[in-house]
Amino acid sequence: MTQFSINRRHFLKGATASLVLSALGASALDVLHPPKPLRVGLIGTGWYGKSDLFRLIQVAPVNVVALCDADNQLLTEAGAMVAQRQKSGAVPKLYRDYRKLLAENELDIVLIGTPDHWHALQCIDALKAGANVYVQKPISVDVLEGEAMVAAARKYGKVVQVGTQRKSTPHLIEAKKNIVDAGLLGKISHVEMCCYYHMRANGNPPLQAVPDYFDYEMWTGPAPLRPFDGMPHTRWWRTFNEYGNGIIGDMCVHMLDTVRWMLQLGWPKRISSTGGIYVQKEGKSNISDTQTAIFEYDGLNCVWQHRTWGTPADPKYPWAFTLYGEKGTLKASTMSYDFIPQGKGEPVHKDVVYEKEKYPEDVTEKGIELNAAPATRLHMINFLEAIASKGRPVADIEEGHISTASCILANISMQTGRPVVYDPKQRIIVNDREATGLLQRPYRQPWEHPAAGIK
Repeated sequence: MTQFSINRRHFLKGATASLVLSALGASALDVLHPPKPLRVGLIGTGWYGKSDLFRLIQVAPVNVVALCDADNQLLTEAGAMVAQRQKSGAVPKLYRDYRKLLAENELDIVLIGTPDHWHALQCIDALKAGANVYVQKPISVDVLEGEAMVAAARKYGKVVQVGTQRKSTPHLIEAKKNIVDAGLLGKISHVEMCCYYHMRANGNPPLQAVPDYFDYEMWTGPAPLRPFDGMPHTRWWRTFNEYGNGIIGDMCVHMLDTVRWMLQLGWPKRISSTGGIYVQKEGKSNISDTQTAIFEYDGLNCVWQHRTWGTPADPKYPWAFTLYGEKGTLKASTMSYDFIPQGKGEPVHKDVVYEKEKYPEDVTEKGIELNAAPATRLHMINFLEAIASKGRPVADIEEGHISTASCILANISMQTGRPVVYDPKQRIIVNDREATGLLQRPYRQPWEHPAAGIK
């Protein structure tokens, strides 16, 4: 018998019920309720941290015992929201330092929804503390952080699920099964992936005093300490390479990860990339506004393109991937998919699954991505079952590492002006000492990079 139950009433009321039964097996739904709920902590109570937590609350008997954020206003607000959502009605303990949260609470699960530059240290520390971890993508800001995260997950024998929930998106699961796996595309020899969202914040806000309620030192952590020019939440931090890897690190990781899952691809053989700031030069942003990357496999190139200006190549698919096969083409996104046969055959179109009627609280939740909610619920279910079975989840940390690192390597290629070949066994870029030196970012003192702990 597993250590927790899967709530039959909750799971079967959603539109993803058949997917749950298929993925977990009916026996998993018959497990009795546990004597006590799973104890959960959340580090990073901003937009997506809360969204992930609320999806977990919807599908599992949990007790959210602790929250952590460097922004005391966000933290207090999140505490009140959680009290309204969770069955106990209790306000979780509130922390400004995640290390104290981990030290003072025995947790079954830790969710990590902080900016990218924090993911590695917080994930590894949570694993050391005995928790299973759900960490948002991308898992790291440099390649060796990711290697250390995989090593820690294996060392401590815990489950790490990465928030690449496209693998749990109902219409994409269907597309994989009914189009790709069924052979309707035939041999696939080219993939295109893209993001044309105008999502690059590019302002020139003046320097200002740090508000009393915001611990900017703690928020910055191991990253470089930029002069404070306003609250960094949601969009502003993403526009700086100090905290992430730009649009390719933020958006390509989803699409590349989905393509790898659909086509059963591992590490690319070679990665090359070009781009830079071609149009939006007027602001502080230092991430590329235009970038192309090629992820090479045997007999297959996966090509990424993003622009944060202009119009999308296909307005129906502004953030998407396209699989080109000899028998047909599959276009897919978070919103829909289209199969276009080559010659004979019928086209197929499917739209995203919503569950607004089944989960009415979704409709009133501030900032929710309604199209992603069913996928995240199914992703959480998969995470819980992996914990129960001591198996690997669909978005295991190693898969998240390959997808994340591949995007980081594309940026290294763009920076150095040459292709890169990564050797994950030696953890080097082959025949390129300069590029190998970019696999690990310097940390701001007193924070220590986890690469030293890789075994």
